[in-house]
Amino acid sequence: MQKETIPELACPIAPVVDIVFSRWTTPILWTLHEHGRQRFSELERRIGTVTAKVLTQRLRQLERDGLVVRTYTPEIPPRVEYEISDLGRSLGPLFHSLADWAGGHLPAVDAARASYDAAGKPRP
Repeated sequence: MQKETIPELACPIAPVVDIVFSRWTTPILWTLHEHGRQRFSELERRIGTVTAKVLTQRLRQLERDGLVVRTYTPEIPPRVEYEISDLGRSLGPLFHSLADWAGGHLPAVDAARASYDAAGKPRP
């Protein structure tokens, strides 16, 4: 009988990948890091292709995870702003490492894909 492996034990970075690399997390954190505190509409405009519903969901999750701080100002009209937290900012070296990797390795990935496709292999 095969024992069931807990994913976190098989790959200790799996929880981090789930938190940080979900579809819209990196663009949100990158934008907040680059442009500072922003209102929802500014963030939505800068990211571009994300829907308001999805952006709201991701911002709530990021706030829950401690990566984003939401500030509500009770004025008329009410103002809500988002900024990256210290915990979110601590991901900076990871993102910079990934950006460096992408700059040096994406051409090799593109070449491998072209070679795979040219061989007539089925696309995943």
